[in-house]
Amino acid sequence: MTDIALPRTSPPLGTVPAPPGLGARALFAREFVRAPLRTASLVPSSRALTARMITPSWPARHDEQRSRRVVVELGPGTGAFSTALAQQLRPGDRHLAIELNPIMAAHLRAAHPTVEVVTAGAADLLQLLAERGIGAVDLVVSGLPWQAFSGPTGRQLIGTVADALAPTGTFTQFTYSWTRWAPPARRQLSQLHAAFGSVKISPTIWRNLPPAFVYTARRPRGAFGYSLADRVPHRPRWRVNVPEA
Repeated sequence: MTDIALPRTSPPLGTVPAPPGLGARALFAREFVRAPLRTASLVPSSRALTARMITPSWPARHDEQRSRRVVVELGPGTGAFSTALAQQLRPGDRHLAIELNPIMAAHLRAAHPTVEVVTAGAADLLQLLAERGIGAVDLVVSGLPWQAFSGPTGRQLIGTVADALAPTGTFTQFTYSWTRWAPPARRQLSQLHAAFGSVKISPTIWRNLPPAFVYTARRPRGAFGYSLADRVPHRPRWRVNVPEA
């Protein structure tokens, strides 16, 4: 997530270690109380929301060199989506989780040792992929609040995701229903339409607290023949190969 200036009424986010044995729900609630704008909810995402977020299937590969699928989570928190994703990934697939809060990142590493957890901001996505030699991503699942998409860096985040995706890749992002008509949420939807050729909005998921809906964005405009190495200096060059029609 991007940094958001908050009144300092407690130690900085993620600087107070979680008590040993603290469960995911208790940890999520603790971090919400300490930084509600960053955590955005008192409880983790429900199973109903999780199912809607990861429903998009990964397309078949068009070349053997890219037979392994790559999924990236942005703002995974305590791993509500991570568990469901792990059940769909095959041996050899790659699962990268980018979490800004170091306490939640530490919890995620312990709970999901097969997930490659990086303590960083979502804005660093392209550089993190380049450092790991990842050419393109099949699925980006975002649990970031819409505040993360504000400010100079945040306004570029959806375009960054589109640039990271393979031409057949998918981006899912959930938003709480009560924010749907707020100016930041409307701006986020406009940015999605600008960066993707297809944007679908799910029905309201009432079995979530708070109720939410999901954007499913496909056909990333930035993926066609685009090289992430052009955006990240001093990295090996590689390109996304678009299959011929």
